[in-house]
Amino acid sequence: MNNQELYRLLAWLSPAFPVGAFTYSHGLEWAIEAGDVTDAASLTDWLGAVLRHGAGWNDMILFAHAHRAAAAGDVQAIAALAELGHALGASKERRLEAGAQGRAFAEAIGKTWGSATLNALAAHAPRAPLPYAVAVAVAAADHGLPLGRAAEATLAAFSANVVSAAVRAVPLGQTDGQRVIVALEKVVAEVASGAIIAPLDAIGGAAIAADIASMRHETQYTRLFRS
Repeated sequence: MNNQELYRLLAWLSPAFPVGAFTYSHGLEWAIEAGDVTDAASLTDWLGAVLRHGAGWNDMILFAHAHRAAAAGDVQAIAALAELGHALGASKERRLEAGAQGRAFAEAIGKTWGSATLNALAAHAPRAPLPYAVAVAVAAADHGLPLGRAAEATLAAFSANVVSAAVRAVPLGQTDGQRVIVALEKVVAEVASGAIIAPLDAIGGAAIAADIASMRHETQYTRLFRS
């Protein structure tokens, strides 16, 4: 990865990129309410399960296949992957989390860096859902960003965003938040590297507690986050 590619990847995955990531907790807010996540150790376990067995794994498989489809110019395949990604959402808020960020990402890229394939996808299926992982993968392919690095960076950004939500909602100290990120470094690398070589039929999940948390969050009385 050259300096230009690194710069673009860092810019797109920065908290400053206007996708509203800070408003989502992936169901963590309910897990905190229920007492499942109370400190750095329990957060590491909870988020590690999501990365290995939940949306982390599935999103990276979708990311890899969308990246390859974009590189091949196969807009129809990308649209099918986007529909699959939307269907995998375990709750209304999970689908909102992925879809709203995906649309916001595509809109921001279209107005700044540009992505011919995202434009073609919008023309092909203007009302279709566009999960965040698929949107980032397509833009990454259009700009020649290597699949492995782009996937790992995207997963790391997702992980860091959930940790940021925990720092605010548990609350955790900033240092404890960083300790969780350190503890999950190898998990992020292993999940990303495994997912990018996995077939589509390797998609599947067992992060049941996190899925239930996302459902229960929909009716949580007092909350800071949209998911």
